[in-house]
Amino acid sequence: MFHIECGSPAYNRGMRIVSLLPSATEIICRIGLRDSLVGVTHECDWPRDVIGLPRVTRTLIAVEAASREIDRLVRERLKSRQALYSLDFDALQRLKPDLIVTQALCDVCAVAEDEVRDAACRLPGSPRVLNLEPTTLAGVLDSMLEVGRAADCLDRAEQAVAELKARIESVRQRTQRIQGRLRVTMLEWIDPLFSCGHWTPEIVELAGGIDGHGRRGERSRQLEWREVLEWQPEAIFIACCGFDVERACRDLPILERLPGWHDLPCVRSGRVYVADGSAYFNRPGPRLIDSLEILAHALHPQVHPRPVEGAARVIDGRQ
Repeated sequence: MFHIECGSPAYNRGMRIVSLLPSATEIICRIGLRDSLVGVTHECDWPRDVIGLPRVTRTLIAVEAASREIDRLVRERLKSRQALYSLDFDALQRLKPDLIVTQALCDVCAVAEDEVRDAACRLPGSPRVLNLEPTTLAGVLDSMLEVGRAADCLDRAEQAVAELKARIESVRQRTQRIQGRLRVTMLEWIDPLFSCGHWTPEIVELAGGIDGHGRRGERSRQLEWREVLEWQPEAIFIACCGFDVERACRDLPILERLPGWHDLPCVRSGRVYVADGSAYFNRPGPRLIDSLEILAHALHPQVHPRPVEGAARVIDGRQ
């Protein structure tokens, strides 16, 4: 079998990649293609050294607005088919990419696929556009292999995926020792309430919990508060899409004012957690495995070791 050697100086000088998705940026760097990455989005912030790369997108939504206002603006733009992000074609043209990595899975998360393909057709050399659409944990790992194939770097991608699979299996084996699973509510937005979807229910199961609202491989959905009350979660994990811990905590009073909040088992036992949803849980890339380990430790700290210091904050509702 013929293998293309990647990671050499000659290879890195030849390939030019633009990422239009934070998770794609993380994938590209994880499989050893950081030196080939020449452009990223305004949201790409990991690994930290990508922050200095040229930005080829900007948001058209006021990110500092209140959560309900952000939700309203997003709904209005999607309903009227208005873009949420704009693509800087001039910057893209200057970067002369050979490969553009994007997605069409979520209309809220990236530049519209049609706009990307139209831009690619107008660029010199018509660069390849790779569209990633993972909806499960296995799909995320497969997308890493897709990027590896597209960049002639499949061997590095296979190695990275094997390492991540080994970490998943370690969590799975530890979880098998757990006697009882916890009822869990996962929230990716507070105002209004939204469940977590796609890969998250699978992560909850691997971590030793039962997701009361999401379905494996399906989109997140808006929740009625009565659904949470009926589920009586033993743990609530908040990972707001696009928010770090500090920003998500600003919305906690909204939950605390809801009827029955203080009577929930998770609140009475002090098992309400807030995570950095921008870094973890919502990006379909390598750090989903970090997310799994973070959640597993939160749910069953006596079984699963602490993986990332400070990744989640415990909100003790008993105080």
